[in-house]
Amino acid sequence: MAKPLLHGKPSRDRPCYSFCVAVIGVVILFWTVWTLTDSLPTFSAILSVQDTKEKDCLNLNQAAKHEPSDKTFYDDPDLRYTVDQRIDGWDEKRRDWLKHHPAFLAGANNRLLVLTGSQPSTCKNPGGDHLLLRFFKNKADYCRIHGYPIFYNNLLLHPKMNSYWAKIPVVKAAMLAHPEVEWILWIDSDAIFTDMEFTIPFERYEDHNLVIHGWPDMIYEKKSWVAVNAGIFLIRNCQWSMDFMDTWAQMGPISPDYDKWAKILTETLKDKAFPNSDDQSALVYLLLKEKRKWGDRIYVENTYDLHGYWLPIVDKFEEFVEEYEGIERKEARLRRRHAEVVTDAYAAERNRQLDSSRRRRRRPFITHFTGCQPCNGEHNPDYKGDSCWVGMERALNFADNQVLRSFGFGHPDLRNGSYVRPLPYDYPRRQ
Repeated sequence: MAKPLLHGKPSRDRPCYSFCVAVIGVVILFWTVWTLTDSLPTFSAILSVQDTKEKDCLNLNQAAKHEPSDKTFYDDPDLRYTVDQRIDGWDEKRRDWLKHHPAFLAGANNRLLVLTGSQPSTCKNPGGDHLLLRFFKNKADYCRIHGYPIFYNNLLLHPKMNSYWAKIPVVKAAMLAHPEVEWILWIDSDAIFTDMEFTIPFERYEDHNLVIHGWPDMIYEKKSWVAVNAGIFLIRNCQWSMDFMDTWAQMGPISPDYDKWAKILTETLKDKAFPNSDDQSALVYLLLKEKRKWGDRIYVENTYDLHGYWLPIVDKFEEFVEEYEGIERKEARLRRRHAEVVTDAYAAERNRQLDSSRRRRRRPFITHFTGCQPCNGEHNPDYKGDSCWVGMERALNFADNQVLRSFGFGHPDLRNGSYVRPLPYDYPRRQ
């Protein structure tokens, strides 16, 4: 009669057998624990999800299901989201909230929320609403590719803060609504992401709280109201930013000194084009007159197109296409079909190739149609004919081609956004 394997196996094989039994036991134990706790995601599981940006929404949903019972700043009945109410101790409040929501700690330093918006009413321009839809689609595409949440606002959160001042109440409310994000990117409705692969160099702004596109010599020497562009900016979610926005807002329609500020700005910035107080002129004024208080924390960026003025850009899109396709013709791996979620790896290789190129003709990150008003159909009188609308069509299709490529299609003609065709295998092939 055969003996049980435990006793009948030669002694030199018993360690292997014991190891197998132990492994089986661990598997059974793990399966039992997993079965009992399947509905309770662990902290380590949440963190592992956080490390993968394409699963960020899953992580946020898990965290939301486990809102702690401890009180946070949200339980303060005196808290106000409105722009005319000051927020104190925001850094401490935010830090305490994150302590109660540890799932959001991983990657917090570079977490970004994108904000944009338009007016509450229907566009006067017959094609204006369609244009705004396409402009928003462009922003949604960029955010999806990079894993950023986006909020589109089409309401005045303060009745007096309209037009270009409307962004400040939105930014403040968004900071309070999203204590988990470190940075907020405001981008005007008439701006387009035209490099869908570009990633913001957050490490460059470690010691700064506000990033604007501009030129220091035009600020401090020429004192020009167009020295910066206030339609697109990065702002850190912190007490400094809360204080800065309070100061900035007090130069706008919410202030009893609004007319006074209009006179001061006009006298200070000699090239100011219109008499009323506007957000951009106010920003230049604060840099000029309160540099010690604010300027050291404001980064004036011009090494890439955080704001790319549209007029000199829109006629060069074919040149950008040729530059990038030239790289891809030489690198077969860049022509490989791939899923949209792994776009970052291909972007990194393209950037490496561009860095080694002498020409280094990079696509503009953002193309901003300042002076063109897609909603009401008006435009700066210096712009000829339909140049605004032709430029918008070309920019939207140029950006859209970068998105459609992962879906196997492309616009062969940048002037025609309604026509697409399938892309052949190994596109673009060697000539």
